[in-house]
Amino acid sequence: MTRMLIAGNWKMNGDISMANELARAIRQGGQGDKCEYLVCPPFTALPAVAHAIRGSEIALGGQDCHPELSGAHTGDVSVAMLNDVGCKFVIVGHSERRSNHDETNDVVKAKAETAIACGLKAIVCVGESEVSRDAGEALMVVGDQLKNSLPDNANPSNTVIAYEPIWAIGTGRVPSIEQISEMHIEIQGVVAQQIGTDLAKLTQILYGGSVNPENAPDILATEAVGGALVGGASLKAESFLAIGRSCP
Repeated sequence: MTRMLIAGNWKMNGDISMANELARAIRQGGQGDKCEYLVCPPFTALPAVAHAIRGSEIALGGQDCHPELSGAHTGDVSVAMLNDVGCKFVIVGHSERRSNHDETNDVVKAKAETAIACGLKAIVCVGESEVSRDAGEALMVVGDQLKNSLPDNANPSNTVIAYEPIWAIGTGRVPSIEQISEMHIEIQGVVAQQIGTDLAKLTQILYGGSVNPENAPDILATEAVGGALVGGASLKAESFLAIGRSCP
């Protein structure tokens, strides 16, 4: 049985001192927990966090990558660079990248393909806007994103899916358990069309969007939910670890 993945996306928060302290607290407090922890600090803090968690079971991830391995791409970070500092995962296609940087499904797919080719596990993010949800188009929108963002060679060993409804990210609003279940089952069905039902059932599908210690137990007990992609609550060790301990 695959352990649930509890991933912390620290986004553009904190300095190296804060990142080091947070990583050490998670390492100390998370020993023996039955889930798998992943932390994704800002690029500047990756080496410090890698050192802080070295020798533990906590995995390190990048928040983004470029689809090319190297070249004239000022300000970008390559998969090879993430590998170099010890990353095992990379987030691609987060809604904030899709909206703030105009990333298309094709760009997200290219990033995921490069990550996989270089041995990283890609966390492919999908999610609908409030307008799409209110129009009853959420399943269609997310299904289309996934079909066009998922690498052709995706499988449970190299790809994780993260469903994050845009309207729930950092807002405190959370879909109902019924809505989360419906969407995760739909995502599992879309993945099954590409890689087969058996492999789709083994693919981790994370829920993200205002996850906290209070709502985590119900969310993580929901059908087809394989973990959580945690934003704000991952910036405090006690709340992040409490979410991890909510895993059934």
